Amino acid sequence: MSTTGPGRSALASHRTTQADNHVIVLFGATGDLAARKLLPGFFELTQVGLMPSDYRVIGTSPIEMTSEEFVDHTADVVGRFGRVPAAGPAWDEFVSRLSYVVSTSDDASDLAAAVSAAEDEIGGQPGLLHYLSIPPFAMSDIVGALGASGLAADGAKVILEKPFGTDVDSAKALNELLHSVFAEEQIYRIDHFLGKEDVQNILAIRFSNRLFEPIWSAEHIAEIQIDVPETLGVENRAKFYDSTGAFRDMVVTHLFQALGFVTMEPPAAFSAEALGTEKQRVLDALQPLDPSRVVRGQYDGYRRSPDVADDSDTETMVALEARIDNARWDGTPIHLRTGKRLPVGRRVITLSLHRPPLHMFPRDVGAHGDKIVFEIGEPGSIRVEFQSKEPGPSMVLGGAHMDFQYKSNFDPTRELEAYERLLHDALLGDRTLFNQAASIERLWEVGAPLLAAPPPVQPYAQGTWGPAAVDELVAPHSWQVTRMVEESAG
Repeated sequence: MSTTGPGRSALASHRTTQADNHVIVLFGATGDLAARKLLPGFFELTQVGLMPSDYRVIGTSPIEMTSEEFVDHTADVVGRFGRVPAAGPAWDEFVSRLSYVVSTSDDASDLAAAVSAAEDEIGGQPGLLHYLSIPPFAMSDIVGALGASGLAADGAKVILEKPFGTDVDSAKALNELLHSVFAEEQIYRIDHFLGKEDVQNILAIRFSNRLFEPIWSAEHIAEIQIDVPETLGVENRAKFYDSTGAFRDMVVTHLFQALGFVTMEPPAAFSAEALGTEKQRVLDALQPLDPSRVVRGQYDGYRRSPDVADDSDTETMVALEARIDNARWDGTPIHLRTGKRLPVGRRVITLSLHRPPLHMFPRDVGAHGDKIVFEIGEPGSIRVEFQSKEPGPSMVLGGAHMDFQYKSNFDPTRELEAYERLLHDALLGDRTLFNQAASIERLWEVGAPLLAAPPPVQPYAQGTWGPAAVDELVAPHSWQVTRMVEESAG
């Protein structure tokens, strides 16, 4: 049965909470992330009525620009990357609240004055939210400047982009830096993967349905896969990517965090504290990676990219096996894969169930274990694969499936894009979908053996699924995304 609603205007009533008045400081306001996600995201939240009743957005960076020029820049990027046109009453309201201040990493005095003026305009005690869309090398100076200027006081919040370090020591150093100025509850480490409706729906599907929760354990689940192939190469990120690689860029920051959602114990409530506790508990049980169960690949032509060394050993794809040492998941392999220049771009989480005994059926019926497949998209889908009798006079089993499509069951216009959802949560002070210091440090500990002794990269042709060892890693299972692509092509 469809539950389609009346449209975008209903979104504000669908979410009953609205954030208190805020001053928002957007560091790196002229950069790529601000252009593609943040400025369009704030305007989208204005469009659907989810911004505070009164707010100001102060853009800042070292680039010389007036507030009028910043408004023109915002109109340009919202027009190119936004979901709704930069026009109408909502647009007029939004741009009336924009301003721009030049600041440097070691001098926030003009910025502090602008924040104070914005607070006076709003009146009362508005909240203060900083978004640090900045390169890692600027983090220390800017965090220090925020502390020195008083812009971190009185419960001010700060959102940080990855990378959250590059290993255990650097992650701890970053957390020490942040904690020298901000309390942990003021810090919002953003992971857009966790902001996607489909990832959150894993929690809803599992914990609100008796159809699924009783089978969510090693007793019934033979394997878990989290698979995020990409068709893009490194493009203009080559310099960053060559010092990072697929494991640091994607696995620690995104795939492991999603794994925590999939495998956690039932939390006491859907709250930051309860979910954080259970996610941390399962991440603590995640075993350090075995480098012999990791495949690193590098696509042909990568070393010809600008800013990439001729002998680079950086992986552009990685597949690995993880294990969780607790009663629920003992013996269940967890396979993760991500990489560049692969045949398709997909985000798929698959739970494969054990084969049934089949004592009452002929041995040649070709039955396989059932699967629950979460396709992460905007909007996404959920597929349940199972066995059914094929039509005909004989008892022959064949594969069948049931599909849940968001756009067929709910009004897709109610959906917030991942960054929009997380920006709104941060304004509300809701840290449920943000990463905590302890989980970041733990995941670098899990990856430490791999970083200390990485297997050599193996070449693979662009547009293929990587080295042959990638398929050997998951045997006797197979990669769900690969099978889906092959079936759709056939």
